Amino acid sequence: MKQLYALLLLLLAATAVFAQDMLRVRQTIDTLTSATMHGRGYIMEGDAKAASYIQDKFKQMGLQPFGKSYFQPFSFPVNTIAETPRLQVAGQVLKPGVDFVANAASASGQGTADILKLDSTVIHAAAAQQFFRQSFKGKAIVFRQQDQQQINKLPPPYLQKLQQAKVHIILQPRALLTSVAPQQAPLPVLEVLEASWPKNASSLTYDVKAQLKPRHEANNVIAYIKGSTQPDSFLVFSAHYDHLGGQGKDVYFPGANDNASGTAMLLELAEYYSQPQNRPAYSMAFIAFAAEEAGLLGSFYYTEHPLFPLRQIRFLLNLDLLGTGSEGIMVVNGKVHEQEFALLQQLNQHHQYLIQIRSRGKAANSDHYPFSEKGVPAFFFYTLGGTAAYHNTNDFAQQLPLTEFRDVFQMIIDFAKELQN
Repeated sequence: MKQLYALLLLLLAATAVFAQDMLRVRQTIDTLTSATMHGRGYIMEGDAKAASYIQDKFKQMGLQPFGKSYFQPFSFPVNTIAETPRLQVAGQVLKPGVDFVANAASASGQGTADILKLDSTVIHAAAAQQFFRQSFKGKAIVFRQQDQQQINKLPPPYLQKLQQAKVHIILQPRALLTSVAPQQAPLPVLEVLEASWPKNASSLTYDVKAQLKPRHEANNVIAYIKGSTQPDSFLVFSAHYDHLGGQGKDVYFPGANDNASGTAMLLELAEYYSQPQNRPAYSMAFIAFAAEEAGLLGSFYYTEHPLFPLRQIRFLLNLDLLGTGSEGIMVVNGKVHEQEFALLQQLNQHHQYLIQIRSRGKAANSDHYPFSEKGVPAFFFYTLGGTAAYHNTNDFAQQLPLTEFRDVFQMIIDFAKELQN
């Protein structure tokens, strides 16, 4: 009876630890996706606040910086939507962030314009010739996103004439997806959900205020734990903490799955290895990259200005989109580093962490890529299934299931242990 009671206490204690760990993960994601962080982008100091938050976490855990600072500063140009855009079509006020967004590269502009629809019926040669005879000045050119590729193939004189319009409207068929732009378009561009577009609209009123920042200052946030027996060999864990930011005060893109989830995993791994009983044999570096959404700029900068020799990296694990997992996990570079992928598969078969581990080849889709290009062995993990919210205002913390977060965490710990043997 005493043994049964002791076992029950042990199980309850383990459950409490597990619950507390996931509570901390949720708190991290809630903080990173909060209105205060404003999408961790380029207005309202969103990315700077996120960088400071991560730095404070590294300090609290007792991780060391390389040199005097946890920050690695760099700069780049970025276009911003400085105020919340406005759009009224056929007398109907559309809601920013829900019905429409400004394109990331949009220029400033405001006013009223008559609508001129450009569709597949007028893109072909004979119809296009007649269509492009009319004046586009003062007009709002409206076209579907699925027609954009054909429009871009029009002869240069036609494309130049399109730039004479007052504003461009792109109708999105399924979801509003935005990005980060390093340059500004020659005129305002708005993206509208097709289902929100009023039928037979003939005019619209709009207001967009954009600002091109030629030199936005950002910081990679970097810390490490010195290895106990092989301190000159490194395992590197990376995740980008930036997201798309916002459009004025009223619209921001929370970026829960992309990539508050990966940043939370990075911090959980740092917390684990910071405990004396878990001190690793190899040194462990933890890199939170800025400006991934702007084109992997933080990781490209780091690989050109490494804080320790890249040849000392035994392996790098890049963590992005880790908030789901009901359908398993994808390993980018799994087909490149076959021995390490086989090790992952072996660990998963033994412990039954995930329903499947899939692999693909080389891809320039996250911060592992600049390292791979420099010859550093690297995987990029992202989970499969669950939420489909991506690069829009729907990627908020409450909808993130974290289905396999704990199992992915344990699999990474096991994988890292094997790499150090």
